[in-house]
Amino acid sequence: MPKARLAQPSDLRPLLDLFRGSEVSPVAEPIAHAERIWTEMLARQGVAVFVSDAGARLAATCMLISAPNLLRGGRGHGFLENVVTHRELRGQGHGRAVVGAALAEAWARGCHHVLLQSGRQDPAVHRFYESCGFRPGVRTGYVANHPE
Repeated sequence: MPKARLAQPSDLRPLLDLFRGSEVSPVAEPIAHAERIWTEMLARQGVAVFVSDAGARLAATCMLISAPNLLRGGRGHGFLENVVTHRELRGQGHGRAVVGAALAEAWARGCHHVLLQSGRQDPAVHRFYESCGFRPGVRTGYVANHPE
């Protein structure tokens, strides 16, 4: 069974390679810009990036963002973002490893729930999230895009 670990500063280039091969969106460019963002992400309280290795490359990743909350008895919110598994390595447990690590961290941080949104239409993606414990239809998601 693959294992997840917290991302390290040296994971930036392999992480960008993983993102480039995904259907999510373009990566931050140029590399100097990506390096500034990566440094900020790793230093930011409440942010944790998990990765799973497959030999010399990253197989999967996800980012947990947790935030304090005055409701829910003071228990925080967790948000899962940037869930990506290398297309050639899907179905091998790498995605499950990083999502499981992120959920365990969220519960350790006292989050009362973890929210996840997906813009993917592939039913297999939604089955995967449901198999990890996420339930569809509990909340309604809304998106406001930055005005161009």
